[in-house]
Amino acid sequence: MSKGLQITGASKYYNEGSNRVSALDKVSITVEPGEFIAVVGPSGSGKSTFLSIAGALLQASEGEVKLNGQDISKLSGNQLSNIRLHEIGFIMQASNLVPYLNVLDQLLIVKRMSGKVSTADKSFAVKLLEELGLGTKLKNYPEELSGGEKQRTAIARALINDPNVILADEPTASLDTKRAHEVVSLIAHEVRTRHKAAIMVTHDERLLAYCDKVYRMEDGKLSLAKVESIH
Repeated sequence: MSKGLQITGASKYYNEGSNRVSALDKVSITVEPGEFIAVVGPSGSGKSTFLSIAGALLQASEGEVKLNGQDISKLSGNQLSNIRLHEIGFIMQASNLVPYLNVLDQLLIVKRMSGKVSTADKSFAVKLLEELGLGTKLKNYPEELSGGEKQRTAIARALINDPNVILADEPTASLDTKRAHEVVSLIAHEVRTRHKAAIMVTHDERLLAYCDKVYRMEDGKLSLAKVESIH
């Protein structure tokens, strides 16, 4: 069985009156375990649609999306919810932490969504947070964290269910340069050491050095970019 994420010929169409608008046009990409891919491109180019399809939030009008060899293109809503919970870790622009939960509980609530929290789950959550430099912040609430600490908590939360795929949507949008490099460096490290297939959509081209490949999205089409031509 193929590991990682394979998208083949994925298109997404919307009807606007009598016109059919293409948000994504025959996109194909393979991301292997341990590989960290960046997607860049102007606003409105199709990046969000692409990430939503990769993350089982949106179904393609045409084409195939395979996660660890399983075609998820035709699954039911409940099956897709299960895939999102167990197979995909999301890191968003805003950390989206729950205001009334401390750092440790931000992770454990994800485990509660899929059943009971075991002692092993709690130990894994603590280990993840320690790895990401948050070992002294376990009992802190979001209002007591810096922007970088919030995003590191979000990274840990994305990894808590040991998903196969990590999808990051502008994860450094609210951070200064130093914190942005810190956060993307941590994502890259976790992706490689834990063998996750990862895609990061970003406008920040200073962060591309952390990625194995860079793709450019324009008018719904995805193409491999030469990193030298990005700068």
